[in-house]
Amino acid sequence: MKIYVVSLAAGILVGLIYALLQVRSPAPPAIALVGLLGMLVGEQAVPVIKKMVSREPVTASWLRSECVARITGVEAKPAPADQPAPGDRTA
Repeated sequence: MKIYVVSLAAGILVGLIYALLQVRSPAPPAIALVGLLGMLVGEQAVPVIKKMVSREPVTASWLRSECVARITGVEAKPAPADQPAPGDRTA
């Protein structure tokens, strides 16, 4: 039941934001898709912030495997074991 209340509250908040921005509801497809992308990116900000607060490194390969895969719906290909993924820094 709690998830339904949270979902309703989020919908009301978005409706208020749409009203303040004077965007008609339902939003035109481009605006709606950008909004959905923002929701997916915002959802992935939580694990990144948790990792940073716990002082764990946030590497490009972790972002690619954990966050990008969930945003795009496409699983990341694992990097070969003998070489680091592009963008990773080794100490």
